[in-house]
Amino acid sequence: MSILNKVIFLFLVSITLMFYLSMKTNTLTDEKIELIHTQKYIQASKEIFDYLINDDTTKMDAKTKELDYERVDISLLDKDSQVIYEDKVSFGSIKIYKKNDIYLLYMQYLDDELLYFDKSQNEEQEQQQQLNNLIIADIFVLFIMLFIILKILSPLKTISKGIKKFGSGNYSYRLKPLQRKDEISEMIASFNSMAENLEKLIVSRTQFLSDISHELRTPIAKAKITLEMIDDSKYREILKKAIAQMDELTNELLELEKLNSENLKLDFKYYSIDTILAEVFSKMIIDEDEIEVEMKERFSCNADLNYLAIAIKNLIDNAIKYKESGKVKIKIENESIEIANIGKPLSHHLEYYTGTFTQEESSRTKPGYGLGLNIVKRVLEHHNFQLEYQYEEPYNKFIIYFV
Repeated sequence: MSILNKVIFLFLVSITLMFYLSMKTNTLTDEKIELIHTQKYIQASKEIFDYLINDDTTKMDAKTKELDYERVDISLLDKDSQVIYEDKVSFGSIKIYKKNDIYLLYMQYLDDELLYFDKSQNEEQEQQQQLNNLIIADIFVLFIMLFIILKILSPLKTISKGIKKFGSGNYSYRLKPLQRKDEISEMIASFNSMAENLEKLIVSRTQFLSDISHELRTPIAKAKITLEMIDDSKYREILKKAIAQMDELTNELLELEKLNSENLKLDFKYYSIDTILAEVFSKMIIDEDEIEVEMKERFSCNADLNYLAIAIKNLIDNAIKYKESGKVKIKIENESIEIANIGKPLSHHLEYYTGTFTQEESSRTKPGYGLGLNIVKRVLEHHNFQLEYQYEEPYNKFIIYFV
């Protein structure tokens, strides 16, 4: 759940609780007020009714004045009036009515009918109204707070999208500065500053890789021509291997530079695994006795044939270079390809080897510059395929999952 949704959810919970507490408070208050006035009217009605029986209007008026009762017209009672208390007496009755949240005392003796209103209720109604107004004001303040919080947090969605764009390779993307000064605007400024520095660093590194790769092409080509003029000797073979390694490294640098480019456009089409393997082997110069292919299941996948073939080729090359004995086994099943060789297990997690220029310390005497797996990682990321490493003694297994 996003932060904005959490804020709205908490607001709705707060409003719901406030309405519930308000209704509960009003209910309890009404019940308490009703009980107080009922008891008050019952107690007062006994004395007033005695004056009514004795027809002593002077004392009756004095008593109602003392109680702050006001006599009102009987016509005030209508169908909306609810009897909440009734007591039958000789030749008459005493009733307490509730009408529109006010309480009235009704007394009837023979043909005389009296209706009184306790004026202290006016103050109670004012206090109740003030309480209701405060609750409404509180709800209004909550809505204002919600609006302010949403306005403050609204840039977070844009910031999140911007960071994702930058992380996906759009290094020129910048967040739009806010016309205010707070922590979020400072964060945007910091991000833009960081993005600018990273872009310069990435562009500089990419340019360096591109330049050095292209510059190496000419001396390597000259070295190859010169090599052909040297008589066969053990030094010629050593030089030939060194030049081959430099050529391979140069090619890997160029491929890595392309994979890091924002303008890389892959040509996705559906290819069968047979076609992909044929493309892989066309890019390799290997002895057939070094590999063993086991095709358990045929399938197709949506991929860029050239780059996927390069990734698989790099895995096979590494398997051949670092095997201790036996053949490199390639097994295809369950929409995956497994490349296995006999050797010691890796001493680090797979992520360590998919970085640039990383390899086992014990492998320094063997060919390989740590770019192969990094290229594999980049290619598979562009395809949304998964690379997994497993060790089942004595085999190191690298598996590409195409689903």
